[in-house]
Amino acid sequence: MATFLYKLGRLAFRRRRIVALLWVALLVAAGVGASTASSPPDDDFALPGTEAQKAFDLLGEQFPEANADGATARLVFRAEEGAKITATDNRQVVAEVLQDAKSEQTVAVSDPFAKRSGAVSRDGETAYAVVSFEVPAMELTDASREDLEAAAQTGRDAGLTVETSGDALFAEPDMGNGEIIGIAVAAIVLILTFGSLVAAGLPLVTALIGVGIGISSIAALGATLGLSATTSTLAMMIGLAVGIDYALFIASRYRAELTEGREREEAAGRAVGTAGSAVVFAGLTVVIALAGLSIVNIPILTKMGLAAAATVVIAVLVAITLVPAALGMVGKRIFGRKVRKANPETGAPAAEHADARPSAGVRWARFVLRRPIMVLVASVIGLGALAIPVSGMQLGLPDEGDQPAETTQRKAYDMLSDAFGPGFNGPLLLVVDARDAEDPQAAAGRVVKTVQGVDGVVNVSPPVFNADKDTATITAIPETGPSDPETEDVVRDIRDRAEGLETKTGATVLVSGATAVAIDFSQVMNDALVPYLSLVVGLAFVLLMIVFRSVLVPLKAALGFLLSVLAALGTVVAVFQWGWGAELIGVESTGPIMSMMPIFMVGVIFGLAMDYEVFLVTRMREAYVHGESPEQAVVSGFKLGARVVTAAAVIMISVFAGFIGAGDSMIKMMGFGLAVAILFDAFIVRMAVVPAVLALLGRRAWWVPRRLDRILPNVDVEGERLRRQLAEGGEAAGAVPQQRAAKPEDSRV
Repeated sequence: MATFLYKLGRLAFRRRRIVALLWVALLVAAGVGASTASSPPDDDFALPGTEAQKAFDLLGEQFPEANADGATARLVFRAEEGAKITATDNRQVVAEVLQDAKSEQTVAVSDPFAKRSGAVSRDGETAYAVVSFEVPAMELTDASREDLEAAAQTGRDAGLTVETSGDALFAEPDMGNGEIIGIAVAAIVLILTFGSLVAAGLPLVTALIGVGIGISSIAALGATLGLSATTSTLAMMIGLAVGIDYALFIASRYRAELTEGREREEAAGRAVGTAGSAVVFAGLTVVIALAGLSIVNIPILTKMGLAAAATVVIAVLVAITLVPAALGMVGKRIFGRKVRKANPETGAPAAEHADARPSAGVRWARFVLRRPIMVLVASVIGLGALAIPVSGMQLGLPDEGDQPAETTQRKAYDMLSDAFGPGFNGPLLLVVDARDAEDPQAAAGRVVKTVQGVDGVVNVSPPVFNADKDTATITAIPETGPSDPETEDVVRDIRDRAEGLETKTGATVLVSGATAVAIDFSQVMNDALVPYLSLVVGLAFVLLMIVFRSVLVPLKAALGFLLSVLAALGTVVAVFQWGWGAELIGVESTGPIMSMMPIFMVGVIFGLAMDYEVFLVTRMREAYVHGESPEQAVVSGFKLGARVVTAAAVIMISVFAGFIGAGDSMIKMMGFGLAVAILFDAFIVRMAVVPAVLALLGRRAWWVPRRLDRILPNVDVEGERLRRQLAEGGEAAGAVPQQRAAKPEDSRV
């Protein structure tokens, strides 16, 4: 591996202009493809195998005239204090609003004052109407949405309180300025790390090229592969973070090789051969974690994971080809002006000056080696305390009740909850399949009576049959809100009674609706967590054994990851569910944690955490292989890698933290969770737990059974074979001796 990458790095350095042009051509081609591609499809949120999905499928089959995919909007009206919405003048205003709400895409507008509509509250102050559209929310035109808003404003001008809700108001999630903030912080960190604007800009530019190709390719292939607009969200976050980090690691190793006196092409080859090997294996762990999301069997999550994994692959390829080419273009400017002036001949600092004063990483490593038990115990207790809230975690899906308080969706949600009860915003949709029943109408009536007797149900609508009179829908309103645990109990109670109803009537009862979907989604996530964790951790464990040729080091890496991810989940629960410090990051309402958050964080954080494990511990393994004692190898690893890993972690944290400013609650939660997870993993687990454990294990850390050692392939990540070949003249590796005369192009700046 190291030998191949060494030759690849040298080739990219020599043919830098060709390599750069190829990547720019790919970027342009992807951009052209994205600009000419058809519109991406809507999000196809499906839960194969669940009861809620079976109900939706049956509705589409038996009620084809009811466009289940069509968007809907609810207009909620409230009269002035002391007045009734049913008053003549207010009814006239409502009629005008509903007339104005009609557009070319509207198929129906309900009348809240029709008999038995149930659309007027008992106190007569609040009413609602449903506007149905012929197309899904993503296909609604701006004109239709503007007509809806203008209609609501007409009612407000007449003195009524009018708010709107429903998926017809859907807009692309507000991502805030996450990318801009992340890039800005990354630029500052890189300038401080490298002391050169050119060197700082190199990882940013190469990462942006990789992300640009990835996102544009997703857009270009969206219609062909069924990738929706939201598929690229995860790809952008992960691709930008790892793209900067991977380029940073190779550029830093390149500078270190120059500092040791090697000429530039040789330094580029060695940097890609050693740090590039770590990049490849770190990228593989991320790809395994992201691609493994397909095991959950939720289409949208599978597509997001695979799209993000493809972007990571592009980031790895950029790091091992475009980065060495870019290093060749920047020349001596990879170092700051002061360094170049002090060493005009080489443009690099002398090695003895670079080692004059122990770095902060070296001092910290020596401190941990002196007190490993104290550091280990403090770290584990601290992370364990942060993980405690996980025991009280409640899972669910975000709804309009999680929207910011000033939005019209949230206001409509609260008005309906106040007027009709909390459960009105989370109705349960029962689909009665009575095709095998002797008397379908009697069977549906039996279902209504049974559901009315369920504790927690306050209202049950009469059954509505399809054209063949053999399938019916029934709406049940629970007493509690969509995200309340009591509502989940109601759903389970109805489903438990459905089996008895089928035995007595021959009709199959399926419970669906937004609340039931959220419950089924959470259950799917819980059921998939252990298999997913086993698959991802198992594959990564094997990969890390190959990298480190050790059993205990991968085991330590996996256990440390579990500590950091549990602590991060506990922090998310404390903030987003319990509300601790929620106002500090703009969280306006607390509630259940998004159902996909645990498995999402397990996948993403495991991949990224292994990045730091590979980069930091590979340096330790390299020092140990070259003859240093286990303790000195830890110090050498921190000396050579701590500063770079710290900079990479700060960059990744800033990229994720930038998304905390997003208006969408799901993206805000994802950004916060990933940021704190990287914080815990990089600075507590990798910087404290890892050296403490290695100090306690000593030589046993690098132990591997002889039989296993013979089975495992030797990928030479630490570059020992490469170093040996180069010491012998480099001919076996296809290398040029280090003492050869420099080519004219090597002296270019």
